[in-house]
Parts: sequence; C-alpha cells; structure tokens
Amino acid sequence: MAFRGKEMMKKLLKKVGEKNLAHGVKEQLQKSIPDSKVVMNRAKRGLYAGRHIQFGNRISEDGGNKSRRIWKPNVQEKRLFSYILDRHIRVKVTTHALRCIDKAGGIDEYLLKTPYHKMDTEMGLFWKAKIEKMYEELGQMEVVFFSPEDEAKFEQGFKELKLAERAARRDARRQMYGWSGKLEEIENRRSHDGTGNAREDSSDGDVLVANS
Repeated sequence: MAFRGKEMMKKLLKKVGEKNLAHGVKEQLQKSIPDSKVVMNRAKRGLYAGRHIQFGNRISEDGGNKSRRIWKPNVQEKRLFSYILDRHIRVKVTTHALRCIDKAGGIDEYLLKTPYHKMDTEMGLFWKAKIEKMYEELGQMEVVFFSPEDEAKFEQGFKELKLAERAARRDARRQMYGWSGKLEEIENRRSHDGTGNAREDSSDGDVLVANS
C-alpha cells in the first residue's frame, strides 16, 4: 500500500508542529515532498536511505520463463544513541542506512547532513526537523563555566542528595514492613558505640541483633 506525499506533509506538520520548525524548513519540505510523490507505506516506519521494494522478473534456467517477483530491503531493528536527546532511539533501518550513519559519525550527524530530498521517509523527516530545531535552540543558549570550587560544591550536593534519598527509602521500608521502637533503639546504640554487635536481654522474648 502506498500513500501520497501530500499526506506525508500533513502528518509531519501535525507531529512536529508548524511553529516548532526551524526557519526555512517548511519550504524545503514542500520542495522535497511533491504532492504527486508516491512512497511505500512500510517506509514511514524507519530510516531506509533510499532503499525500497523493487520489482522484477524471475527467469528460469531451462526455458527462460519469466515470473514476477519482488526484492525487499534488508531491514534491521537497532538502538541508536542520540547525543542531543541523550538517549537511545529504537528504529528500523536498512543495512545501507547503517553504513551511512557510521560514515556520518552518528544518527544526529546523519540526519543533519542528509538533505530533505534524500530523506524520503516520514520518520526520517520527522526526526530531522526535530533535531534541527533542538540544535538551533542549543546554539542560542549561553555557556557558563564553573570554577573547580563550584564543581566540588556541586558534587558534594549530589552526594548529600543521594544520602537523603537512601534515608527516605529506608524510612519508607520501615513504615511498610514495620519497625519497632526496641529495634530502633538497638540500631542507634550500635551506631553510637561503633561496634558491629548489639545485644539485648532475651528474657522479654526480644530478638538478638547480630552483625549486619
């Protein structure tokens, strides 16, 4: 099944948003995707780099009889890391597109360097327009450098935040599973004494707390 380039343009503008497109991108898209262009429906779900279904004949060796056949591209599902998004993108790509991505230096560089008229899939146009907008916003941001003392303060703050989160999880577990006052007193005494053992009188039926 195939769909027209006009439908692709509508879907792309709906996903990205006409206001979110970088300057001049909409005009390039309209030039690259004419209304009469027909694209296979499968291609809108991945990066195919110009590789699509091909049609031809199968010729027998004996009588030279011809029968129609098709050649499908070699499509693989891969996880590609994007630096601007700081995460992996799971996408279906052809082996030719993988070689192009390796040659460009990554998925971001491939999408930025490939012109719109060669990016003939809906997903490729969507990611290209989105990443171009993100790089444009990144170029307008101000870069601030911190001194080593400020970096040390930031690291200390992160460590304190991790300790606070660990304490909050410990308190949540105690509330969930129950934590008696006797065991809390034993835990505090063990932390103040600095020893690994804490013993209590077992006459009341309490449980002995050993090495942790």
